[in-house]
Amino acid sequence: MNNDIYSKYLVKLPTMWCPGCGNGIVLQAIIRSIDEMDLDLDKVVFVSGIGCSSRAVNYLNFDCMHTNHGRAIAFATGIKMANPELKVIVLTGDGDCASIGGNHLIHACRRNIDLTIICMNNSNYGMTGGQYSPTTPIGSITKTSIYGSYEPPFDLCDLTKSAGASFVARAATYYPVQMKNIIKNAINHKGLSFVDCASDCPSLYGRLNRLSDAANMMSLWKDRLVTIKQAETMSSEQLQGKVIWGEFVNNNDREEYCDIYARNISKAKESING
Repeated sequence: MNNDIYSKYLVKLPTMWCPGCGNGIVLQAIIRSIDEMDLDLDKVVFVSGIGCSSRAVNYLNFDCMHTNHGRAIAFATGIKMANPELKVIVLTGDGDCASIGGNHLIHACRRNIDLTIICMNNSNYGMTGGQYSPTTPIGSITKTSIYGSYEPPFDLCDLTKSAGASFVARAATYYPVQMKNIIKNAINHKGLSFVDCASDCPSLYGRLNRLSDAANMMSLWKDRLVTIKQAETMSSEQLQGKVIWGEFVNNNDREEYCDIYARNISKAKESING
């Protein structure tokens, strides 16, 4: 990314993220996707909650809202309902959106409101010290599971797909160009778009699980990531420990929530005037 793009979309550098943190790669993919789409900066709003990922709004040269923990999707829903012409993008983490914000996540998917939710999923609560989150793999060491996590993790793509999201995808920092393209498709989609971005937290999750340095954590994705097409030819045993990525759902048949709401308002006005 050249300096002209940095100065156009970012208000300051460096970021507060630790060396090797995957959040910077996700942020760059978002910026690249918006630049390639040539979106009007005044028609894009970013909303975040609390956590390492949510600090991204502090660096973006857009209208941004930094909200309460877990409430980013609720605030984003209000913005979208007030002005449906805006592109509203939620930047969140696995703890922020799948734990305290989980109820907002599933109901936004159920409604199919036109939001793009980008989850920077690093499998732990990074900002508050490395506790286990709803996506922490079984057996992982965290500050609150010193003998290994024993709670089954959510697959956020399965969760959002089941809840009714009309665009569901997983990307990974190991493939930044493909991540950019998936995010572009998510932003372009009319309806609830959810992108689970597999990221790394070398300072906490990586260190506690003896995964060496950030470069080694990144290299581990090479053997773990398989595309949807590859997964279709693999047995359940072969898929053990693998992470499937790509676009799982891209459904343009469902009507978007703001359109339904606007139609009902028109009906109510006709009823009153009639």
